[in-house]
Amino acid sequence: MVADKALILSLVVFAGIFCQWLAWRVKLPAILFLLCGGIVAGPVFGWLDSDALFGDLLFPFISLSVAIILFEGSLTLKFHEIAGLRRVIRNMVSIGGLITLLITSITTHYALSFSWEISFLFGAITMVTGPTVIVPLLRTVRPSASVANILRWEGIVIDPIGATLAVLVYEFILLGSGSNALGHTFYAFGKMVAIGLVLGVVSAYLYSILLRLHWLPEFLHNVSTLAVVIMVFAISNALQHESGLLTVTVMGMWLANSKNLNIDEIIDFKESLSVLLISVLFIVLAARVDFEMFVRLGWPALFVFLSIQFLSRPLSVVISSFGSKLSWPERHLLAWIAPRGIVAAAISALFAIRLEQTGYVEAPLLVPLTFMVIIGTVGLQSATAGFIARWLGVAEPDPKGFLIVGANLLARAVGKALQQEGFRVLLVDTSWEKISMARMEGLPTYYGQPVSEHAGRHLDLVGIGRMLGLSPRGSLNSLSCLHYRMELGYNAVYALQTEKDKEISADRKAASSRKWPILFGKEVSFSSLMAALHQGWTIRSTKLTESFTFAEYLHSNHGSTIPLFALTPGGSLEIFTVEKQPNPQANWIVLGLVPPEEDSALPVKEAGRNPLCSKTS
Repeated sequence: MVADKALILSLVVFAGIFCQWLAWRVKLPAILFLLCGGIVAGPVFGWLDSDALFGDLLFPFISLSVAIILFEGSLTLKFHEIAGLRRVIRNMVSIGGLITLLITSITTHYALSFSWEISFLFGAITMVTGPTVIVPLLRTVRPSASVANILRWEGIVIDPIGATLAVLVYEFILLGSGSNALGHTFYAFGKMVAIGLVLGVVSAYLYSILLRLHWLPEFLHNVSTLAVVIMVFAISNALQHESGLLTVTVMGMWLANSKNLNIDEIIDFKESLSVLLISVLFIVLAARVDFEMFVRLGWPALFVFLSIQFLSRPLSVVISSFGSKLSWPERHLLAWIAPRGIVAAAISALFAIRLEQTGYVEAPLLVPLTFMVIIGTVGLQSATAGFIARWLGVAEPDPKGFLIVGANLLARAVGKALQQEGFRVLLVDTSWEKISMARMEGLPTYYGQPVSEHAGRHLDLVGIGRMLGLSPRGSLNSLSCLHYRMELGYNAVYALQTEKDKEISADRKAASSRKWPILFGKEVSFSSLMAALHQGWTIRSTKLTESFTFAEYLHSNHGSTIPLFALTPGGSLEIFTVEKQPNPQANWIVLGLVPPEEDSALPVKEAGRNPLCSKTS
């Protein structure tokens, strides 16, 4: 039996990661595939019985997993990102959430004939959105920064608020109506808020001290953070039932906004762990769905979904954003995007079992009704939000642009060549003289360190998808690659080697931890390219044909041409690196560094003017 459970659990994990990969390939939220996978494995074929697999540990596992997911999301909430938007976010998680709760509760009561108690519980459950579905959707839609930040903050902050309200309604239901029940509910609410705020702030403050004083070795940062989060969550719940979600959210927000505290590695670890937990949770919860309950709900359940999508959400956004600087297209997009996620699914499953045991006949219908809202909102919005964002003009451009570290002669030449081919470029340098020259040449610039707190706040990366390290300082190129590969992706950062890099022995290069491609070629360095530019070489674009192939292009100019980029007929740009050499075909455009016209007729043996043989800086 133990071996069978181990096999089933391993298959669930594998299926979850496969669904994540499939969602990445087709650019849709993973929750759609995870829910389908759980339903197929559970009620359709009966392969997965979540209650038998986990037993009494099912709901403790769900609770701890949701806490970790919320903590990971709250680590990304930085106050500087929402300058000018705080009032909108505050209104959306308070007034907007209350509007959603009331409209959903009233519609549920009259459409499905639920009792007012169960209707208000369902309203509290479905007022949450959640980072588990918001973040993947934002990656696909790529809305403006204002819309993205509002949705991300709302999704993370409203989760513990919705969970808290759901607990309060649940407590009120168990105690019955009357002044005693109402008084107990207000007392529980005050206690939950107090414990969540105090314990969250204190635990975050003490843990930040441990990190700042380096009392923990770096290899323990990730696992110790996980242990602290789980312990704080459990202590908070022990002090007051279901206060743990608020506690871990406050803890994460405090750490995220603490000065001089590097939590990048912790965020990376928690993000990977969240992906794993989300994958398992959705499959496990979807496998518990009973199709007979969907039949019992019938068509009236559709009215509940329609009221959430087309009534409560638009009304809450209009009221919450009143008087803000948001444009009307941005408000329209906010009114459309509000998918429900894992917190709603977990809370509904938890309370349905408890209320069913107390005799509420509608309680078993909470889970299928919640899953219907989840599937409906995620399916509809993921299929249409991208088109709506582009139609409204609030979608970011495709991230095809380049962040170029350096504003020297080489960086400016590369920037102008890419800009002429229609790519956005942004040059970063600490030299005001070089920045000024780049601006006079019509190149967008940022004056300052590419890796700094100020850059994190003010560097506009809209439309930027790749980074080129073209600084003469190899250490700066490496540092920039390490930093921006977290933002842009591991395969989107490149660095040009310096002469010192070339002189490193082969065994040291093999032992190097560098994982980004080296630009343009093994024999190419910053010094050699600068020497070429000083000698009059230029970056020129050449279109290949059936008669003028890439091989002939390489042999032109006595074989001294240095290919840099290759542009496909579809507009995709490929980069020549040591690790990867594109093979351009007919109708491709090659951007390469070519010698002056007067050098083209020189014999090949006059290599003194070949920049690859020059050590001049």
